Amino acid sequence: MDGTIRENIKPGSKVAIVLKKDQRSGILTEGVVKDLLTKSPKHHRGIKVRLTDGQIGRVQEVF
Repeated sequence: MDGTIRENIKPGSKVAIVLKKDQRSGILTEGVVKDLLTKSPKHHRGIKVRLTDGQIGRVQEVF
């Protein structure tokens, strides 16, 4: 599913995010969404989320 649309992502969803430090390399980190941090319904680089382990990044893929 598309990680740029907010309604596709809910707390508890398993996602792949790109962390700020990994934006150049494109390395993805998998985890479970705790909080949605982007308020707008869409974001072209991905909705920003906080994972249950505390990491913050933009969603690239929703499983």
